[in-house]
Amino acid sequence: MQRILKNIVAIFLVAMFFSCANSVQEVNDFLADKNLPVGESVNVKHVYKDSGRIVFRLNTPLLYDFSNRENHPYSEYPKGIKLVTIDKKGIDSTTVTGNYAISYSKTSISELIGDVVIYNHTEKSELLTPQLYWDQKTNYVFTDKKFTLITEGDTIHGVGFESNMDLSGWVLKKISGNLKIKEE
Repeated sequence: MQRILKNIVAIFLVAMFFSCANSVQEVNDFLADKNLPVGESVNVKHVYKDSGRIVFRLNTPLLYDFSNRENHPYSEYPKGIKLVTIDKKGIDSTTVTGNYAISYSKTSISELIGDVVIYNHTEKSELLTPQLYWDQKTNYVFTDKKFTLITEGDTIHGVGFESNMDLSGWVLKKISGNLKIKEE
């Protein structure tokens, strides 16, 4: 009789333990409802490779993972981001920094805010702006805010800028500044 009673108590405890367990979906839904991330990482150093070759390095002091959002999953970098693209020779090509960033995984669009700088190591050109959008699929960057573009011979100011991530193929809007024009 005592053995049967112990078995009943054990079965009851096991059933109670499993009835209190939440499914992963329930936990994600709870975190999404409370606007909480499903993950938090500190001092992130991420290396992205394609076909065995390093394509870029990403560093951030803090990363929040909001991939539990059904419609618009995203990653947030509230303390800034530094992204370095690497060329085929393994040399730093372009460095992008900003004080804050958010990256939407479904659209592959990222927004950088606060002291955004893109520096092209080969051309020695630099873009400074308070806000920038980056289309990761096309490697295209754009802003409708003020910008300063510094090249080896020119400093151009304006409002509205578009280019490739490496600062080639510019589209400059509402510009001012001294420009050197090369005659051929």
